[in-house]
Amino acid sequence: MASLRGTAATARLIHSASRARLSLYSAFSPLAPHIFKDQKRSSVSTAAAASDPAQLKSAREDIKELLKSKSCHPILVRLGWHDSGTYNKNIEEWPRRGGANGSLRFDIELKHAANAGLVNALNLIKPIKDKYSGVTFADLFQLASATAIEEAGGPKIPMKYGRVDVSAPAECPEEGRLPAAGPPKPADHLREVFYRMGLNDREIVALSGAHTLGRSRPERSGWGKPETKYTKNGPGAPGGQSWTAKWLKFDNSYFKDIKERKDDDLLVLPTDAALFEDPSFKVYAEKYAEDQEAFFKDYAEAHAKLSNLGAKFDPQEGIVLDDVAGEKFTAANYSSGKRELSEAMKQKIQAEYKAIRGSPDKPLQPSYFLNIMIAIAVLAFLTSLPGN
Repeated sequence: MASLRGTAATARLIHSASRARLSLYSAFSPLAPHIFKDQKRSSVSTAAAASDPAQLKSAREDIKELLKSKSCHPILVRLGWHDSGTYNKNIEEWPRRGGANGSLRFDIELKHAANAGLVNALNLIKPIKDKYSGVTFADLFQLASATAIEEAGGPKIPMKYGRVDVSAPAECPEEGRLPAAGPPKPADHLREVFYRMGLNDREIVALSGAHTLGRSRPERSGWGKPETKYTKNGPGAPGGQSWTAKWLKFDNSYFKDIKERKDDDLLVLPTDAALFEDPSFKVYAEKYAEDQEAFFKDYAEAHAKLSNLGAKFDPQEGIVLDDVAGEKFTAANYSSGKRELSEAMKQKIQAEYKAIRGSPDKPLQPSYFLNIMIAIAVLAFLTSLPGN
């Protein structure tokens, strides 16, 4: 009878151990349901992500300090845009398709006419890149751009990170993919450029609203006055012509000023004027001039979309630093209820789970070898007890 009781106890322990192990794997399901969705079942590399989440967060804080000290919001926005704005939706191959891949760091692309002056932006963020080697150029450019918008009073951008960098100048896109300021047919030109990226009229107009920040310098672009009453004293390097009076504040004043055109010291490019001349563009431009909240909503979505164009992400689902990009990544109860797991640990858990081919909707099958080992261990324990 004692032997039968021991056998039954052993069976129960084996069954419980197997269930517990399966429950452990299944417990990863609520971590990030969106992460595994539609992924193919294949061996997953456990290589490190393109950027380190902790370093991304620290770099963001350094960018905020840079913005406070240098008032460089406009040029950092432009840096991110010009890296991602080379994307061509008709080309599938990465990185030949262009987009947010860090190629703008190479001289051959920096020398494109549309990128005049962006070497200054690179020089500003170089110390941050040197400090955080675990952050790719592609991510740093987009992080700087989004942070600049937010710190200037704009909306929170639902960003994700993990962009992979190109490795050589030969992988830079050819010149001519970015929009020009004064084409013969401004509306047609805007559509030609932005439709190639996969953007629509609403997104074109919303993104144009970022001209509420910054100035145009004639020595760089050939457009604008050398200085105005709004720019002659800075902040930052004086000069240039701004689109708005408060050109370091992100709001909807760009649309109001373009519509009214009451101040000769404010810049209106042909592509700006087209927003109120083209019937389709005008619908959105009028809306944004009246409703800043609507502008902020559409702008945040369009900026996030632009920042992802052409990018190759590692991990494939990207890295979310905040709770505004897709579903919230919520760690299961692995922190004993006292504190939340660190971002680094969350990433490690995801990588390890994916490496063993885990999936939220289909837990791993039990390992019979492990079950045998458990059974042997349990039997050894039972036989060591007095009376067995």
